[in-house]
Amino acid sequence: MLILDFIEYVHAVVAKPFVVKRHDYHNHNHLGFNQSEGQFEFMVDVNSVFARCGVAYELQSNGRVVRLLPLILRETLSRAVFRTGDKILDNALEESRAKFSSPDPIIRREALERLWDAFERLKSLADADKKRSISMILDATASEPDFRTMLDVEAKQLTDIGNNFLIRHYEKRQVPVIHTDHVDYLFHRLFAFIQLLLGRVGSTALNRRKTPPINRALSVDIGMYSRDAQSTFAGGLGLPAA
Repeated sequence: MLILDFIEYVHAVVAKPFVVKRHDYHNHNHLGFNQSEGQFEFMVDVNSVFARCGVAYELQSNGRVVRLLPLILRETLSRAVFRTGDKILDNALEESRAKFSSPDPIIRREALERLWDAFERLKSLADADKKRSISMILDATASEPDFRTMLDVEAKQLTDIGNNFLIRHYEKRQVPVIHTDHVDYLFHRLFAFIQLLLGRVGSTALNRRKTPPINRALSVDIGMYSRDAQSTFAGGLGLPAA
């Protein structure tokens, strides 16, 4: 990772020289330095080397080196707008997304931890009783019995993963997630599950136990969900549709 730190340092100090005027008597040029042009050319050159070597990193115009995610996941993460109505949940999701793009594998593991924190927060928002809360959310997400059963199994498995691996707890019995491809797999799996739940559940219904229900459009802008998703959840809870 030191080479990536060095690239970021060079980007911060590099500048492109240009001739201000010619000093005829001493026969040399007086130079000026254009930092923005120098940084742009340096960024283009570095990214060309990354691409030629098949390295999944990119130097951005702000001087930060980021990891290039798989195309489908990259589009999903960049498109997601977290407006769940719960600031703590929104912040956890945003932090996990930002950290997952880091080239540092340690920070990507932190992204996994924050995503599991977000999952636990999400499970508790629909009702004060956490088990009843997640059941209500899953009921609203899927009305078809077989799919609803599958979601229940997936929710329990994801909860077990967070508890049994070194993600949410740091006791000796927890199993560390060592390989970066394992980190990627777990992040993809849980993010897809959370995305499904948020896409089907409106923020008003999620926070029902905190505030009275309000008729409004879905405020979790993930994918192409709209009022239909809000109505689905409202119907599952016996609330008036938006």
